[in-house]
Amino acid sequence: MTWETIFGRLTWDSLVFSGAIENPSTSEFVASGAGSVVVLGGIALFILLTVMKWWRPLWTDWLTSVDHKKVGIMYIVLAIVMFLRAVIEAAVMRSQQLAAYDGSGYLSADHFGQLFTTHGTIMIFFVAMPFITGLMNYVMPLQIGARDVSFPRLNAISLMLTVAGAILVMISLVVGKFSTGGWTAYPPYTGIEFSPGEGVDYWIWAVTLGSIGSTLTGINFAVTIYKKRCPGMNLFRMPMFTWTTLCTSILMIFAMAPLTAASLMLALDRYADFHFFTNGDGGNMMNFANLFCLFGHPEVYILVLPAFGVWSEVVSTFSGKRIYGYTSLVCATMCIAVFSFCVWLHHFFTMGQSAGVNAAFGIATMLIGIPTGVKIYDWMLTMYRGRIRFTVPMLFHINFLFMFVLGGSTGILLANPTIDFQVHNSLFLVAHFHNVIIPGVLFGMFAAVQFWFPKAFGFRLHEGLGRKAFWFLAPGFVLAFFPLYWIGMMGATRRTATWADPAYLIWFAIAMLGAAMILAGTALLIAQVIVSVKRRKELAVPLGDPWDGRSLEWSIPAPAPSWNFAVVPTVSSQDAFDAAKCNGTAYQTPAKYEDIQVPRNSAIAPLIGLFACASAFGLIWHIWWLAIIGFIMIWAVVIASSFNLDTEETIPADVVRAQNEAFLEAVRNAPGVTRDDETGSANQGKALPERHEKRFAQNMKGNMTEATT
Repeated sequence: MTWETIFGRLTWDSLVFSGAIENPSTSEFVASGAGSVVVLGGIALFILLTVMKWWRPLWTDWLTSVDHKKVGIMYIVLAIVMFLRAVIEAAVMRSQQLAAYDGSGYLSADHFGQLFTTHGTIMIFFVAMPFITGLMNYVMPLQIGARDVSFPRLNAISLMLTVAGAILVMISLVVGKFSTGGWTAYPPYTGIEFSPGEGVDYWIWAVTLGSIGSTLTGINFAVTIYKKRCPGMNLFRMPMFTWTTLCTSILMIFAMAPLTAASLMLALDRYADFHFFTNGDGGNMMNFANLFCLFGHPEVYILVLPAFGVWSEVVSTFSGKRIYGYTSLVCATMCIAVFSFCVWLHHFFTMGQSAGVNAAFGIATMLIGIPTGVKIYDWMLTMYRGRIRFTVPMLFHINFLFMFVLGGSTGILLANPTIDFQVHNSLFLVAHFHNVIIPGVLFGMFAAVQFWFPKAFGFRLHEGLGRKAFWFLAPGFVLAFFPLYWIGMMGATRRTATWADPAYLIWFAIAMLGAAMILAGTALLIAQVIVSVKRRKELAVPLGDPWDGRSLEWSIPAPAPSWNFAVVPTVSSQDAFDAAKCNGTAYQTPAKYEDIQVPRNSAIAPLIGLFACASAFGLIWHIWWLAIIGFIMIWAVVIASSFNLDTEETIPADVVRAQNEAFLEAVRNAPGVTRDDETGSANQGKALPERHEKRFAQNMKGNMTEATT
């Protein structure tokens, strides 16, 4: 039995540390350092879990859980871990560009190519996608009064497939190299002739696993919203975040399929000598570009629509008003979802189609700005004459309004084929893309964490550190990316490791300063979580409604019980919980409690994720026995699980009654806090509604007058 039979293409030279030993250079040392962080981090995590005896609770309470709330939290934890890697890679790239004036800098061109490929791949597929999926997982079932998603085990499997893809990307830091073909992986460069190594294969299988997981998630969420809404909640009584989740789920179903098809066809080209994308052998590389961009532009709205839902919830809550133009926001959301499939060819303005085709897709691209503009005006009008509280989520929202309009305006410029032809391959395009995605999506997710964190964990995040993080992140973003507009118009191309024009130097220096501020802001967000955990008793909000929330998720304890609602609610209007608080029907004792069925924990999802990761690793390194065994084991787990009929457990009515009555008694006995005190220690999760707060203020004023008299 030969080495190749057991280990395939894997050799000692495949380890990242071998490069620093055999060919020492700054670039190799940077790569070895990154690999060391992964290895040492894994060892440290193993030791921590062992010393603290957390292995059992990690397995029983989290990895095998099918509770939509825990699945959502795990998605977000994955996104945060991958974000830390991606933002560090971005800073390294920016420092390389600063150092590479009239020279080679400190990274090799190949290493720089890997960095911009992994950065883009991670930020899209393993930061933004898990972040929005985790948020939708946690919030949407609570907002529609459901006890879980329609297919809890499928939900967990989707998570573990995404985790498997992320693990492959992390492994590539230690074993082998990642692709240098960009996050879009366009052939022919990513074909076997030009990229014969393992890098493109890492990209193919990481993205394929994540894409399959997202497709399953879209099906699950759409069915949940259609079938699991509580009594009285028709479509036009759903919160805006749930509406954006529904449209995003439909986009996932139809947009992820072209990506999966394209990546698998590219795999067949590389593994089986097919010729889908090789022009000289009957294929056409533009077919890949069409399939990828048929996913790629809806993907922008898969990411940004949930963030739009977040902004709608945040601006309504912290302005103390019902969202302005609810119906127009719903219609705008649906229009965006439809239009997102009509604009993908604007990515091909430079690729040779006719002027008529370019004009048609340019017009379609401009039209999609109209429903987006409707949303902007509705958010501003919600703020108009509202009692705005400048909390951390609201600060991110106000920053978003300014930055997203600027980013969208540059998108309208790029919708003109003649302008796009000139700046398409420049840093102007990089600035535009980040100008939309960072304020629109990433900052939206940061705001969402600040907003819903108390519901998930039962205590608020430290407000002061959150504000400090914002004041690093917001200006840091401007400094990091706005200079790229200018040097892009000056001719600076993207994906370039070196440059020689001295006019670029000052702008790259400013961009590096912005990157440093973003790193500092990220560090402050981490510090905020650590400090908040230490001070969780002071920040505790067990009564569940710290912000005077308007939708159903704020009507239950924090953190939410495994069954979500003691009794499935019945609603009769939009903003159902706000209406109940204002008319005095909130927190009423149910007439009757019943036993509740909840899904049992299951090892199916982590096992499928493990075997999928093993099979993909085998395919990457041509370890055929591992690939085959891993694939067989996936289906063995699926088949074996079909014989298990004991998939639910019963929560007795007495247990539900005891917990819910204790919660209701605590709420009734709590005094409630005004909005001026909502960030202080007096806030235990019972915020006074706007109307009640005015009455409270009048009473306090009257009491003070009497005392003075």
